[in-house]
Amino acid sequence: MGVGQFRLTDEDKEAVNSVDDKVLEAVESGDQAAFTAALQALCDLVQKVGDPVPDDEFVGSDAMIPDPETSVNEAKSMLTEEGLIPD
Repeated sequence: MGVGQFRLTDEDKEAVNSVDDKVLEAVESGDQAAFTAALQALCDLVQKVGDPVPDDEFVGSDAMIPDPETSVNEAKSMLTEEGLIPD
């Protein structure tokens, strides 16, 4: 994302995972347009519902979301069977 880290509540994680499923579907179908739209929606949602982690706080990440300009082929190497975000 290039915009930092965000903390998500368990409730928010459910919503994020729902959008992440759309990212996974788009990658599996090889549909670049659907992938770009779903990835942008995922980035937007995380920024909307997540609480930003301060820049001076160093914590590990459960997941990393690629830039919305990432190609489907590039994303394939980043995915697990759960998508970008672990369930």
